[in-house]
Amino acid sequence: MVRFNASRFAGAAFDKELNDAFDGERAYTHVKRMVEFGPRPAGSEALAKAREYIVNELKFYGFKVTVDEFRAKTPRGEKRMANVTAELPGASPDSIILASHYDTKYYKEFRFVGANDGGSSTGALLELARVLAKRKSHFSYRFVFFDGEEAFCRDWDQCGKPDAPDNTYGSRRYVAQLKSRGELKTIRAMILLDMIGYTKLELGRDPVSTNWLVDVIWETACELGHAAHFVDREEGVGGDDHESFLRAGIEAVDIIQLNSYPHWHTPEDTLDKISPRSLQVVGDVVMASLPRIEQRIKDGEKGKG
Repeated sequence: MVRFNASRFAGAAFDKELNDAFDGERAYTHVKRMVEFGPRPAGSEALAKAREYIVNELKFYGFKVTVDEFRAKTPRGEKRMANVTAELPGASPDSIILASHYDTKYYKEFRFVGANDGGSSTGALLELARVLAKRKSHFSYRFVFFDGEEAFCRDWDQCGKPDAPDNTYGSRRYVAQLKSRGELKTIRAMILLDMIGYTKLELGRDPVSTNWLVDVIWETACELGHAAHFVDREEGVGGDDHESFLRAGIEAVDIIQLNSYPHWHTPEDTLDKISPRSLQVVGDVVMASLPRIEQRIKDGEKGKG
């Protein structure tokens, strides 16, 4: 077996001088690499290669990276999974989490590469990590790449069993660890990216997400001239990684385009559906929202005092 050498890719696509602004083209390059690894279901060799790429990129940006390997029981047997976390210390030990899943759904019938579903948010999160790595913030930041968000089952009735859910393995594992270490209260907000790269970008408001986080992000988008992309309609989601945090009492928001993305969980979720411009819009909005989110949290602390 020939060992995959991800280090030859780490930073190779970005040999020009790093800058401080979010770059949709850079994010797109990461999405392209994810797609080139092929289908990436949890436990697969392709996902291990994608994970190695992610880890090497984060280290290239100067992060200390933690890979948490674990085993999960799934309808297709026990699977090896791994969450990837990069931490950026701030003035406060309390943290804001920026997250994405990096696995793709398993299909036996066709080749599913998840360019938008798994790829787009991974590319954007890597680019956000690169930009924020050089910035100083009041709060610490954690960049978390979840494994096992996708279910192995086909029908939702099978996936959503309360006693044995077949999805969000990585985020449920992550929250359980926060709880066991007594760290739940140190996570002040969680921002999840998922399916954010479609050429016809149209992100609705997830009604399950924390209202004030949704308001801050959508108002910021409007001020930046992106109201056509962050639209004022409900986006029904259900079963995404932010819900693991919400159930634990952590305020969280899901930025996702599901209902109006026609290629969800189909063979057509391919790279041609992804636009660097869409990635740019989301990246710019998140970057502009973060200082406002930090201020809102600090204002809440003052109110408690």
